[in-house]
Order: sequence, then structure tokens, then C-alpha cells
Amino acid sequence: MDKNLIGEWAGIVWNTLSTENRKWTFEEVQRATGLSERELAGAVGWLARENKIQFEIIKENGSANISLMVNIYIG
Repeated sequence: MDKNLIGEWAGIVWNTLSTENRKWTFEEVQRATGLSERELAGAVGWLARENKIQFEIIKENGSANISLMVNIYIG
């Protein structure tokens, strides 16, 4: 997988998440960006490594849900 391509996906995800200051589900981001599950996972990893997003895993009824949100710094 090409790092430049992952960076492009990360940009798409970042732009999508930054349109609204709220928590997004993985599925919402996937629908909004049109990225595959694998592409979105790579983009989330990139953004998490750069500390640009927050994410949490919520376990309910034997399944896990991921919510994503941009990190906003004021100062």
C-alpha cells in the first residue's frame, strides 16, 4: 500500500470529520467518504498517529462500535 495514497484517504476523512463538531460512527464516515473499510482503517490509523482524531470503542451486546471525532486545539 502506498503511503501517499493513505495520506490522501486521511485528508478525505479529516475534511469529512471537520465539517461537523460531533462524534461520527465508522459507518457514517465510510458512507460520507466513499472509502472502503480497509481504506478508512488506514486513514484512521494515519490520523490517530498524528493525534488529529479521537476515537473510542464502545462494546455493546457482544459487538464493538467505533466513534471518531477531530481533535480541536484552541490556543
